[in-house]
Amino acid sequence: MDALSEVLRMVRLTGGVFLDARFTAPWCVTANMDADDVKPFLATPTQLIAYHVIIEGRLLASIPGEPSIEVSAGEVLLFPGNDGHILASAHGLPLVRTGTLIQPAANGGLARVDHGGGGDVTKIICGFLASEQGYNPLIAALPRMLKLDLREATSREWVEASVRFAASELAVGKLPSSSVMSRLSETLLVEAVREYSSTLPENETGWLNGLRDPYVGRALALIHGNIGKDWSAEDLAKEVALSRSAFVDRFTSLVGMPPIRYLTVWRLRTAKLHLREKQTTIAQLAYSVGYQSEEAFSRAFKREFGVSPAHWRDDRAAG
Repeated sequence: MDALSEVLRMVRLTGGVFLDARFTAPWCVTANMDADDVKPFLATPTQLIAYHVIIEGRLLASIPGEPSIEVSAGEVLLFPGNDGHILASAHGLPLVRTGTLIQPAANGGLARVDHGGGGDVTKIICGFLASEQGYNPLIAALPRMLKLDLREATSREWVEASVRFAASELAVGKLPSSSVMSRLSETLLVEAVREYSSTLPENETGWLNGLRDPYVGRALALIHGNIGKDWSAEDLAKEVALSRSAFVDRFTSLVGMPPIRYLTVWRLRTAKLHLREKQTTIAQLAYSVGYQSEEAFSRAFKREFGVSPAHWRDDRAAG
């Protein structure tokens, strides 16, 4: 298993499909997936990634503040931050909200959309990846919109077979196997990230460049697989079969900071997210991210963010 796949496995993503859409030109819709779309799969998602597999035809996709891109059959469009977006057959058409077009399945199967002016056909399967965990560094490192050409994917044959399976099941009114669709969703993200990271400059520091390295990528997977563990640089170096000095130098040059500093940053960012979204005590949260006392956690949090965790939580609650 490569480091990217291992990191995804560690953060426990769930995937599936929630909409079978058919559009005929001219058409233009706004789309924004929410937690209700994934309720059959995950009760309380913290993070959502929307994606569209283009089965037939073509479309233009755009998000606020960025230029539109063209996507054709055999390509996949992913939105790592679940940004609201516009899908259309051409520029300048009147917008229709997708939510007003959805036709729920009578038998509890996949919801459908059939919309447009009767011209050229575009067929899309809309899916998702979701997690109930906190802040995910992989998602934070990605652009807001990613396009993947399935013809260039490392797992092309398996992905194409899974997409054909899903399309055939949908054509006869069945909901595709959740296990197949979950694996497909994760594979699409892995392939998209791999394709995107291959375009990054070799000398650029950051999480994705670190992930491409077999030693640093393995260390990142270990850290995010158990962020509360009392990791030391020696422990991580031993796990990835490098000397301590070689490991620290390699990690720092690729990621942009030493491994223990990186661990501290992500512990505190994870804690910050949970302070906003989970009703746990400060002491419980401190222990969950690797601190042995509430006092040590509060000192570290204040050094990083300028306020204590209790004050940060109170300020958010008041706002």
